[in-house]
Amino acid sequence: MALLMTLFANLLIITFALQMQDSAMADSLSSIIESESISFFDLMVEGGVLMIPIFVLFFLAIYVIAERWSALGRTKTDTSAFLAAIESMLKSGKLDQAMQYCDNFDKPLARIIKAGIKRLGRPIRDIEDAIDNAGKKEIFFLEKKMNWLATIAGVAPLLGFTGTVTGMIEAFMDIQSLQGNVNPSVLAGGIWEALITTAAGLMVGLIAFGFYNFLLGKINRSIFELENASVDFVDLLQTPSTNN
Repeated sequence: MALLMTLFANLLIITFALQMQDSAMADSLSSIIESESISFFDLMVEGGVLMIPIFVLFFLAIYVIAERWSALGRTKTDTSAFLAAIESMLKSGKLDQAMQYCDNFDKPLARIIKAGIKRLGRPIRDIEDAIDNAGKKEIFFLEKKMNWLATIAGVAPLLGFTGTVTGMIEAFMDIQSLQGNVNPSVLAGGIWEALITTAAGLMVGLIAFGFYNFLLGKINRSIFELENASVDFVDLLQTPSTNN
């Protein structure tokens, strides 16, 4: 809804400006646009001061996306092979070796399993609680900085819409100051700001929102795998007592 209102406002500015001019003036504007080539930097400058926070949000989003993607890539674990190795060590009574193996592995799953190994000899409920607490810590680190990305996805388009409003204000102030005797080039500054900030804010917001959902899906899959592995580990601990 906000996007439709913004586009309508931009269209209103342009329509109002063109209605105030005859066809010759419109042809003059077209020739100016065709004769001048605007660089990307100049285009961004035309967006006004609000392009600065939008660019800051863009680079912050890229940083969070790269950092979280890399961090999630490092959490991948061959769960079956890891649990098989732990099971072999525990059945051999090599608790210290199992804990050292977890330290060397240095993955979320290894840290969760290590928390359970430390409680061996206590009631199974204590072991489960230790695993749950360790799991909550790992989930917190998996979701780290994701709130930044969600905030960027919401704030960037709002900054763009703010640029639309300030551009409209600038355009109509120019019209008022010249008492209606204006040409399209006078309104160009406000129209540039309105359109460019809106486009930039929406693009940054779309990138942040898209990758937020993509990364959130990877995090949810990792959490699911950790939960399943934790259940398998608890079952592994109960197997010997069942056999005895």
